[in-house]
Amino acid sequence: MQDKDFVSYEYKTASVKARDQARAMDLYEAFGWEVTGTNVSAVEGVTLSLRRDRKQKHKGELNKLERQAEETFDSLNGLERSKRTGASVFSYLFGIVAALILGGGMCLCMLVENNLPALIGGILLGIVGIALCGVNYLIFQKMVAKKTKQVLPVIDQTEEKLADILERGNDLLKADLI
Repeated sequence: MQDKDFVSYEYKTASVKARDQARAMDLYEAFGWEVTGTNVSAVEGVTLSLRRDRKQKHKGELNKLERQAEETFDSLNGLERSKRTGASVFSYLFGIVAALILGGGMCLCMLVENNLPALIGGILLGIVGIALCGVNYLIFQKMVAKKTKQVLPVIDQTEEKLADILERGNDLLKADLI
């Protein structure tokens, strides 16, 4: 009878956004996880199915580093989101006000009949509302650029911290093989 090397695995799943799939796969592979499958979902993004050898050396340290890496990964995603969040909120509110001004101009034109000054005022108010709707996107772009400039050094620092954690995890895995 032929002896086979039996390996006992531990299993894990991780849900990430589709744009973060490659980075998440690198993250987990640095701690000994092997991607066994991916499942794409319209709501949650991508679910990674992972496995690794249950009897690894330095498992406690790997788990600790893995948690640190996941927290750093989440904070990196939060920093990326923060570039657009404030600008989006402002843009939505500004767009609502611009649409109300446009609607007020339309109401003034349609509800007040046989009144030339109301018609001219409604048209001018409508033009102002349309102009504000057009300017809204430009303001949004300026706000995102300003916030990106502020957050970029922190993002670079966080990415460097994540890379260091992944390197330490990978070094522990290499120490297991020696």
